[in-house]
Amino acid sequence: MRTVRRLLYKDIAGSVLMVALAFLSLFFFIDFVDELDRMARIGVGGGKAALLAAMDLPGHFYELFPIAVLIGAIVALARLAQSSEFTILRTGGLGPARALELLAGLAAAFAVLTFVIGDYVAPQFERQSDDLRARFSHDSNPVQRGAWLKDHQKVDGEERSYSVKVGRAGTSGALENVCIYEFDPEGRLMSRTEAQKAEVDARGLWHLQDVKRTIWNPGTPAGASPVGAVVVSEQQMDRLDWPSSLHAGVIAAAVLPAMSMSTVELYRYTEHLSAQEQSAQAHNIQFWRKAFYPFACFVMVALALPFAYLHGRSGGISIKVFGGIMLGISFVLLNNVAGHLGLLKNWTPWIVAATPSLLYLGLSMAAFAWLVRYR
Repeated sequence: MRTVRRLLYKDIAGSVLMVALAFLSLFFFIDFVDELDRMARIGVGGGKAALLAAMDLPGHFYELFPIAVLIGAIVALARLAQSSEFTILRTGGLGPARALELLAGLAAAFAVLTFVIGDYVAPQFERQSDDLRARFSHDSNPVQRGAWLKDHQKVDGEERSYSVKVGRAGTSGALENVCIYEFDPEGRLMSRTEAQKAEVDARGLWHLQDVKRTIWNPGTPAGASPVGAVVVSEQQMDRLDWPSSLHAGVIAAAVLPAMSMSTVELYRYTEHLSAQEQSAQAHNIQFWRKAFYPFACFVMVALALPFAYLHGRSGGISIKVFGGIMLGISFVLLNNVAGHLGLLKNWTPWIVAATPSLLYLGLSMAAFAWLVRYR
């Protein structure tokens, strides 16, 4: 059985690698053309454009790898079926259950690779790409998008709410153009704290720099009539420490697009949104989709397995590969549509994320059982 495992794993892994390289080459060329046009406008050569395009490859690999697993597995298994090698393996004792077990082991390795690339490698390369792009354009301040955050604290036994605006967040974790609005329990503005720069430690302590703090008279909200609005004080400080429950992980997750967050970052941010009584449906769905995404490799291998039980005369490899591509496209389409429907209908996030995979896994197992029994 060790020889059978080596044969199947070598053929399937080789085909998957070939398909993945073909996809990555195509996307590298597209990205290179885009970066070349962008870099040419600022007088940067093609070598640096190629470097930036190459640093986007881990993200493309993460997105495309399950489809590459499906197509590569179909190519390998269809080729074995066409040459009657898989038929010989079946007559030699490779039963359906054993075939499923062998391919499940390979799918587990693919799933681990997908998880590692998506949660660790791709985000790191994306941050490095942002730094390089800023360096090539002579921008000393590489930044990502800003965000609005909410926080609640008890001050002297009184509940206070805070709305925090982060204008820009650098790839190194430094924050810029921070503005903190403090409200009393009745929703009246009590203070506004502006800082040019800020750093947040793991405990949630914000170290503000170049601070301008404006405090309004309690009971007199900002925006009232000029007669009633009384500014108690306006302070200028070099540094100010502000304790908050918004730790560095939550802020890093907030400033990232949901699609580029890691699983842990999505979990932290959804927990923060729920604790602050904010809508977390979109991020919850994205979290479960991210968590289930590596298991798509199991679904893809299961979809490919029935092709090994088709006789060579039932169609050439090209027809089967085309069918596999259509299956992969339909899976991605259903996965995306389910996410949008779940957001609109407010469905349970983990059910929304798991339904496409479970549906296609059930279809593949039904086709596999029918082929084994009747073909």
